[in-house]
Amino acid sequence: MKVVIVEDELAASDNLTYILNTLDPGIEVLKVVDSVKAAVNFFSKPNEAELAFMDIHLADGLSFEIFDQVTITIPIVFTTAYDQYTLKAFKVNSIDYLLKPIDEEELSEALEQFELQTNEKGISDQQVKGLLNLINTNSKSYKTTYLVNQRDQMIPLKTENIAYFHIDTGIVKAVTRENQSYNIEGKLEDIEDALNPSEFHRVNRQFILNRNAIVNIKQYFNGKLIASVQPACEERIVISKAKASEFKNWLNS
Repeated sequence: MKVVIVEDELAASDNLTYILNTLDPGIEVLKVVDSVKAAVNFFSKPNEAELAFMDIHLADGLSFEIFDQVTITIPIVFTTAYDQYTLKAFKVNSIDYLLKPIDEEELSEALEQFELQTNEKGISDQQVKGLLNLINTNSKSYKTTYLVNQRDQMIPLKTENIAYFHIDTGIVKAVTRENQSYNIEGKLEDIEDALNPSEFHRVNRQFILNRNAIVNIKQYFNGKLIASVQPACEERIVISKAKASEFKNWLNS
């Protein structure tokens, strides 16, 4: 079987490739593309792909936008961490999906369903419209899990267990409540957009804090604030005078 993976997180695409090869060494991943633009380019040209795995949220938009620009005639399995709306949306539209972090048994079942299909089955315009309508009428969903590297394996890290994100020597790291640190792919700005703003707040250029990790705030000079967190951070977390009022209102909400 020949598959194509549409995924903008390297760790996620590597994990999916690994599980696919574990389940069936005969599966060939033809290509991994990481954006709507790259996917449109791939599917616009002749290719041998028999099955596609697509993440919903890509760097340059929703993967559903691909279908507005090119016709795809092979089966699609969507992968997503945003389960707050996908369960309803996909069941209503009869489209297969996998929730991240991808479970080997569920992936095996998806492959079995593919093998049972006697004819090629793409996704229709009506199905895409149904998905978009359901998504647009629901409130925004937020990131619930990060797939992170730990030694020679990858583990699912629940967002609710992250005390804060910070930039360390140019790398974004997530520190858990147990004081474990993990590298996170992407920019702090993108991470901020994916988080629930009622639970996480960008306090300066280097830090995003979970409200449950904040122990206290102290007055600093020139109207600035200093936030103390648990687990403790060696670097001083300073909130500027311009952001101090917004931060206190958020914390008091």
